[in-house]
Amino acid sequence: MIRPPAVAGVFYEARPEALERDLRARIPEGISPGPAFGGIVPHAGYVYSGGVAGRVFAEIDVPPSVVILCPNHTGRGKAAALDPSGAWRTPLGDVPVDERLSRRLLDLAPSLELDSSAHAREHSLEVQLPFLQSRRPDASIVPVSIGAHDLELCREIGLACAELAAEEKGAGRTAPLLLASSDMNHYESRAVGSRKDAMALARVEALDPEGLFATVIAESISMCGFLPATALLFAAREAGAGPARVVARADSGDETGDVGSVVGYAGVVVDPPSGAGSKEEPV
Repeated sequence: MIRPPAVAGVFYEARPEALERDLRARIPEGISPGPAFGGIVPHAGYVYSGGVAGRVFAEIDVPPSVVILCPNHTGRGKAAALDPSGAWRTPLGDVPVDERLSRRLLDLAPSLELDSSAHAREHSLEVQLPFLQSRRPDASIVPVSIGAHDLELCREIGLACAELAAEEKGAGRTAPLLLASSDMNHYESRAVGSRKDAMALARVEALDPEGLFATVIAESISMCGFLPATALLFAAREAGAGPARVVARADSGDETGDVGSVVGYAGVVVDPPSGAGSKEEPV
């Protein structure tokens, strides 16, 4: 079963040649990629957030497998859903799902269920894939969406991801990269949005999942992927990873010129545990 592209031609170019050109323009050159435990990457249309996403992918030496945690914008499907497709299709080809790691993550996170409906029209994971294909054409993924505002669910999935990474390293394999797909605050002025984004990012930099979850709710921060980001922070803290570095920030007003109502974007790289490194050569 192949999950077809849902937003090609809307969020990003549908023609392969045009998409490849766009990716080259948005992934900066001159940056030496290094190993990473994980990252937070925005998921708006490339014209708005592609430069921030490109900076994150430029920083990371992408390993063979990537666990991608995304929000559920559609409200369809299970609260925690792992897509059962064999691959995800983009204009650049098919990205295989890592079936072995998917099965193991299902074992480690009992609340996680196989469910394609949560992913069928969800853009936030899909838009990461062309960047991933550009940086690591042979990468496979574990596609997970989190749709319930439940701190304990985020903890469960985050700790399961940390255990999955530890098991892979213990078996002499390269641990998967853990990416959380999220934009920042939505549709307030640049001044308000920047202030709210800074509050959320302070908790990210502190590797404080409980603090991020509480801050987003208490301060009414419309950070659409705060659940995946919270799970990522639980995983990073459990694994002893970090620091978490904000490598890029922007908002939609940079493109539209309208600073009265913006969506914020931030790119974060979470460094691996001290002494850890990738066995793979940069690609």
